Amino acid sequence: MAEDTDKEDGAEGEGVEKPSSRKRLIIFAAAGLIALALAGGGAFFFLGGGDSADEAEVERPAIFVDVREMTVNLASEPNQERPRFLRFSVALEVDDPELASALEPLMPRIEDTFQVFVRELRPSEIEGSAGIYRLREELLRRVNIAVHPAKVDGVLFKEVVVQ
Repeated sequence: MAEDTDKEDGAEGEGVEKPSSRKRLIIFAAAGLIALALAGGGAFFFLGGGDSADEAEVERPAIFVDVREMTVNLASEPNQERPRFLRFSVALEVDDPELASALEPLMPRIEDTFQVFVRELRPSEIEGSAGIYRLREELLRRVNIAVHPAKVDGVLFKEVVVQ
């Protein structure tokens, strides 16, 4: 009787081991396939894929058009004793050489747009990095309105001084 119990246990053990061996084999095979797929995808991504060479040729370098330095009187704060000034110089970023040359005759309009807007600012509105960021975004919006249908991609500060 003891032998029957051992055989049954052995038979059950073999029956349990075979499905788990199959499961292990399937899991290892699936893990291997996933690893191969990830390695292949990573290699494709890091080695540049098929079209990235074509995209690199189409991409144009940025061109920067300088706007002359401006000094503008800021709007006064309620308890301000002396007038405050903002001196700044910017460069306009474009991606087309023809657009860069087309901006030159429009510089008086661009400068006027900047000065009219900045003159209404208060010193507290341009404090800190958030104030400068808002100023940059507003200047970009206004320059694109002034040069429409052309499009300027960015306004870059070269100098910003509040006196």
